[in-house]
Amino acid sequence: MSGDESLQRLPPPTGFGPARDADLNRIAEQVERLTRAQGRMQALLDAVLAVSRELELPAVLRQIVSAAMQLVNARYGALGVFNEDRVGLQDFIPLGLSDTERHDLAGVHPPHGHGLLAHLIEQHEPLRVNDVPHHPDAVGFPAGHPPMRTLLGVAIGVHGRIYGNLYLSDRRDGEPFDDQDAAVVLALAGAAGIAIENARLYQQLRSSTEQFQRLLLPTLPDLTPFTASAVYRPATAPDRHLGGDWYDALLLPDGACAAIIGDVLGHDLTAAAAMAQTRNMLRALLYDRLSPPSLVLDRLDDTLHSITEAPVTTACLARIEPDGEGWRLHWSTAGHLPPLIVTPGGRTRYLLAEPGVPLGVDTRLPRPDHTHPLGPGDTVLLFTDGLVEHPEHALDAGLDTLAATAAHAGLPLDELCRTLADHSPGDGHDDLALLAVRIPPGPTS
Repeated sequence: MSGDESLQRLPPPTGFGPARDADLNRIAEQVERLTRAQGRMQALLDAVLAVSRELELPAVLRQIVSAAMQLVNARYGALGVFNEDRVGLQDFIPLGLSDTERHDLAGVHPPHGHGLLAHLIEQHEPLRVNDVPHHPDAVGFPAGHPPMRTLLGVAIGVHGRIYGNLYLSDRRDGEPFDDQDAAVVLALAGAAGIAIENARLYQQLRSSTEQFQRLLLPTLPDLTPFTASAVYRPATAPDRHLGGDWYDALLLPDGACAAIIGDVLGHDLTAAAAMAQTRNMLRALLYDRLSPPSLVLDRLDDTLHSITEAPVTTACLARIEPDGEGWRLHWSTAGHLPPLIVTPGGRTRYLLAEPGVPLGVDTRLPRPDHTHPLGPGDTVLLFTDGLVEHPEHALDAGLDTLAATAAHAGLPLDELCRTLADHSPGDGHDDLALLAVRIPPGPTS
């Protein structure tokens, strides 16, 4: 049979009748379902990424609830976190409440894990309820609670241990939660468990690094007749909890009080180790030679250059020395911010003077010395740039804010340091150290 003959035997094409219309409608429905499934899968991937991106545990928990609400278009969402013995909820994180609803619930205790919540706690299986008020396990809502009709609950586990339960209520389209809603939230819960574990590990690491950093810093000795206080705060930015900020203060054999503040470049173990090494070397040099601060910094720079590969470091070294019946500040800087003087009456003054180069830059360049008289009760503040630097503001603005806070504090020295750190104009991207030394109220003799 020739090709032409076979073509002639084909049946004539049919028109677009009811059967053909039904086929096209069926295909369109399948395409629409595939498109929705693809959209939901992309939304799930986006939600997993959003949850995994957070490192702080409170932010992770809120992001889990928010992502789940968006996935199923729920009006309300909450995460119940179990207490240690898992007989109730330690924390309850609700989202979706309006200002009015939050006001109406003011004073109402979080749920205790009874009723439907207890059912999910005991079963660990996804729970869907289409009519919450009439469910046999429902115990009712407290006064002021917004009415909720439908519920979807999913357990969140970490390494086989149930951490808490995710609750979603009332789809915005008014429909009950379906199998696809349960499946997509269950998938999110798996990623949420990993994100929670990562956040817990991050908290443990952060706590350990902060403890390590604080062990490297000194406990201030008895500096009588002076009083002193210091504060160290690690950076809040991720991966910056180790740093090179340090402080020190000690009485010298000639009756002077040495005060030191420093900042090693970097936020890692190398910076922390270099900080400890530099501080110990500086202590030895201070006791060994009663030299001007500039010469002590020069010898420190030479020593570091000869025997180590320490990173670039800024520092301010000051001696509070007897001066007749009073005191004077004798200081030198290695690329560091100037000291701030606060009088008992609240007047403040930055001791702006020619700075020297940072340590580790060029050992051939000399550093100048400076002196300034100190009155009875004056406070000398030495600090690192993390206290005043903010990427969105000029450095002068941070210095002005610090001086204004110090002028109005009027507090004992420990409280003054805490207040300055608590109200720091810095944004927390860098660690900070603050050392305050107060001059005796009377004459030296």
